[in-house]
This record gives sequence, structure tokens and C-alpha cells, in this order.
Amino acid sequence: MLARSAWRQNHPDSRPLSARTLAAPMPVATLRIALLALGIAGAAMLALVPLTSRAVQEETLDLPVAGGAESPVGMLPVRRPVSLARAADHVPAIKSAFAVVVDQDTNEVLMQKNPDEVASIASITKLMTAMITLDAHLSLDESLQLTRDDRTAIGWKASSLRPGVRLTREQALHLALMSSENHAAQLLGRTYPGGVDAAVTAMNAKARMLGMNDTVFADPSGLSPLNRASPNDLVRLVKAAYDYPQIREFSVSSDYELPMGKHFVRFHSTNKLTTHADWQIGLQKTGTLSAAGQCLVMQTVIEGRRVVMVLLDAIGRHSRFADAQRIHDWLVTRGAGSRAAVPE
Repeated sequence: MLARSAWRQNHPDSRPLSARTLAAPMPVATLRIALLALGIAGAAMLALVPLTSRAVQEETLDLPVAGGAESPVGMLPVRRPVSLARAADHVPAIKSAFAVVVDQDTNEVLMQKNPDEVASIASITKLMTAMITLDAHLSLDESLQLTRDDRTAIGWKASSLRPGVRLTREQALHLALMSSENHAAQLLGRTYPGGVDAAVTAMNAKARMLGMNDTVFADPSGLSPLNRASPNDLVRLVKAAYDYPQIREFSVSSDYELPMGKHFVRFHSTNKLTTHADWQIGLQKTGTLSAAGQCLVMQTVIEGRRVVMVLLDAIGRHSRFADAQRIHDWLVTRGAGSRAAVPE
């Protein structure tokens, strides 16, 4: 053994070829080619997996620094199969601070996040304003005129409505629900029998009747941060509002032209999802306020299931819509046949 070891020390190239190859530093170009070949082979093997039994997610593999190189060889994308069943079990991460998703027909909770916490609800309030207006059986064709009394807390800015403009009660409902027009909602409250105070009283009475015990309304527009409710209460609100055909129709329309003097003004929906082909929305309302964040409630049909979705206090202009889309896609992945409740 000693003689053999001494002989190898004097003849280093006598090591087996595989040992010499692994010990010697591999040129960077050669390593790139080898890694590329591995990636192609992996992709070919993945293609053999049946599409019906897998989803594919792409990750990035950070490669080590090659011998003699000053930077990593590269970032190699690695595609690996993921079980659709497992993906459906993972509740999507959302940015809304408070949320609940419920089966409209069975009341099964599909997803929830702080569902009993009470928070400001901004213009979600307008759903209740619309309900008590319709409950009063006031003429929808009656011509109403905006006055300075309809000025809201934020003034007339960001609104095409001004004192002196005339519109019917139906048009005011349409604008309040579709484009969240604050002055239209304030007009509905002022022209309610007894005025704004009576309208707010009726709103709170309706909330009690619906079992919305954590809810308080302070004004008809939702601009007051004192309009507050829990996500679970808002499920009751959405389900009740869905029973009103006018609320369903006006809330989901995408735009509306209102004659004002010698010209027309076009108003648009505050919910961009109403025009998306993959959404079937039966009712919706958005809300935005510094005290409430970005809010959204909807009734929609997903995989044949009627769903009520409540999202409150999302941070970021588009976060509420992104959250809704994540939940939508997750429910599609789960499929209509899955009925298991998802834990909080």
C-alpha cells in the first residue's frame, strides 16, 4: 500500500479519468451548456406528465459561482408539477384587512379574515340608502334639483353634478350605485320624507331588521367614517340588496349618460370587474375613504355557485380588485363540487 501511494504521488495523472474530470475546474462556457442540457431534459420529462393531473409553477434556481468566474453562471428557470388539488387547498393571501366569502344559498363560509371586526365601510353605505329609498315607494320619475344643501364633506370637486342640475330619483339611484356619486346619494337623503335625519334613522332601523347588529349609519353617502359595519353584517346587506331589481341593474351597469343642459355627461362604474368576461356579477358596490381604505362587496356566480364577497380596508388603489380576482381564481380551481369550508 505504501509503495502504491508513493507511486501515485509521483504520477498524479494516473488517477481515474472521472476523478480527474471532477477535480479540474470546468470552463464557464462548458458549464452553461451542461446546465442548459439539464433544463431541456427536465422540461421534456415534465411534458410527459398528463396536463389533467398537474398545474405548473415556475421557480428560479440561483446557481453557485463557477470556478474562476466573478458572478453566478445564471438564473435557471425550473418548472415543476404542482397538484391542482393541493393548490385548491391553499386559501389565497389577500391585502384586505377584513374579508368574508359566503355561499349565498347555503351560508357556508368559504373564506374569512377578521369577519366580526367592525370597520368603516365608506360608500358601501349607498346600498342601504338605495334600499330605504325604494322601500319608501317614492316616485322614481320625480324630477329632483340639486341645491347647495347637497354639498358633501368633500365639496363639489371630482363631480360633474352641481347645484341647479336636475335629475330624476331613478337617475340619482343609478349614479349613486354605479359611479358612487356622493351628491346623488345626498340628494336621495335630502328628498327622503323627513330629510337626511329621517333617512339615516330609516337606514339604522333597516339594519336592525336585517340582523346587522354591529352596523351604524351616520349619513347617506358614506363619507362619514362613522358609517361602520362588520364583514358578516355586510353579507346580510348584500343579500338583502340583491332582492331589489333596480339595485342589481344599476350597480352592475358600466356607464351611463346623463343629459345636463345642452350636452350629455357620461358617468362610469367604479368597479372595473363589471366589464371582465370571466366575471358574472349580479350586484356590486365599491367604497373608498381614508378611514376605510379600499372596499368592495359583490354578489357573483363562480363555477355555478352564487357567492357573496366582502373585502374591506385594502391598501392600494387596485388591491381590492386583485384580492377579488385571487379569490375568484381560487374558487374556480376548487371547482363547483368542493363544499368544504375553509378555515380562517
